[in-house]
Amino acid sequence: MEADDALLDAADATLASRAVDGDVVAFERLARRHGPLMRVYAAKLLGSDAESDDVVQEAFLTGWRRLGDLDSPALIRPWLLRIVTNKAIDRLRVRRFHEPFDEAGDHAGAPRAESPERVVVARLQLDAVWQALDRLPDDQRRCWLLRETAGYSYQEIADALELPVSTVRGLLARARLFLLREMEAWR
Repeated sequence: MEADDALLDAADATLASRAVDGDVVAFERLARRHGPLMRVYAAKLLGSDAESDDVVQEAFLTGWRRLGDLDSPALIRPWLLRIVTNKAIDRLRVRRFHEPFDEAGDHAGAPRAESPERVVVARLQLDAVWQALDRLPDDQRRCWLLRETAGYSYQEIADALELPVSTVRGLLARARLFLLREMEAWR
């Protein structure tokens, strides 16, 4: 129990390094820390809360099996989110191939939004967003994620992070400005 308590505040890089060495408790700590964000992210990608838990569970299983592929332990979160992205896209592909056809509809080809080129561009853009988010200060990143991925109000963010609403507004404004600059090339 003491080892588990010592890992409570450990950095992601420390936990990931220990997990690579086979420490199940360290990987469990990472799963508890990043699982909620991964669920929200998967639900946004899939448009379904019901499937997000399955995708996140699959991502953690894949992550555990492939920890040896992790180049930098400090990048465990974006690495796990990339796995979630891949699992969600796999789900969407399966879903697309099993959707019932509408007799009156024209199904001569995939809609333009689902073309391989657009999927690749969307994935690259999403990777760029996560890389930009990684460069934000922690408080700005937390505020932005709670607002933009979880849909929290300013008051809910303030309550969750124990900050004044005015501070939340300032942190969000700075985060948005930074992300706008970072993502300029994708406009």
